[in-house]
Amino acid sequence: MRERIPVAVQRNPRGRRVAARGLWTGAEAVMTLGVVLLLLVVHQLWWTNRQARAGAEHQVRALEQEWGRGTDGGGEPVGPSDSGGGDDGSAPVSRTGGGGSGRTTAAARAPRWDQAYAVIRIPRLGLAAPVAQGVSKSGVLDKGYVGHYPRTAQPGGVGNFALAGHRNTHGEPFRYINRLRRGDRITVETRERVYTYVVDKTLSRTSPRDSGVIAAVPRSNVRPHVGYGEPGAYVTLTTCTPEFTSRYRLVVWGKLAGVRGR
Repeated sequence: MRERIPVAVQRNPRGRRVAARGLWTGAEAVMTLGVVLLLLVVHQLWWTNRQARAGAEHQVRALEQEWGRGTDGGGEPVGPSDSGGGDDGSAPVSRTGGGGSGRTTAAARAPRWDQAYAVIRIPRLGLAAPVAQGVSKSGVLDKGYVGHYPRTAQPGGVGNFALAGHRNTHGEPFRYINRLRRGDRITVETRERVYTYVVDKTLSRTSPRDSGVIAAVPRSNVRPHVGYGEPGAYVTLTTCTPEFTSRYRLVVWGKLAGVRGR
């Protein structure tokens, strides 16, 4: 019978140390990545909102002070038909009343790029935000401002005063426009006048490339039965949907109901 000779196998302690160090380094990397991602989420969902809202509120106060808010800005209310303006909003259009009355009303003049020049207020949402020319992210939207689409009408003008705003992060001024209902008021204040629009229609979802919703006579290119068929003085609010995505656009339309001097 053959005798078995026991063989002792020595484990490599250095190999164990290297493996343990590798596992520890991997765990640290995962933890660090998790912390970084958490900080990014906090930055996007909390800090950008706080920063943008503070800046937007400051800009609203600055505009009100510039316009002399609190002084006698009453003036005789005028109807929507007294307000003029081109479809592209590139210049004010004046209309002088007959019979020598001399009363002239005009839509707001197109401001310089990225300039905040109006304040939009939506009572149902408790919203007051500055409106700036253009829809760039860095210059307008990421500041918590509402952006005015170039080549659309200015406030009170005949055509479509079309606006865009973030729904999430960076102040998210349009987060809850899905809650607006027909008959809700939207006011737009400029240096000279206050324009009141009334919410009329909502398009809950459309393509980001649906340019028809901001046309002079707004009508969806994706859903042609939704929109309008005749000229008027409209306001359009657009934002991303669903929340935390930019896959589609949510659209709210309103019609000009009145204009008054400040």
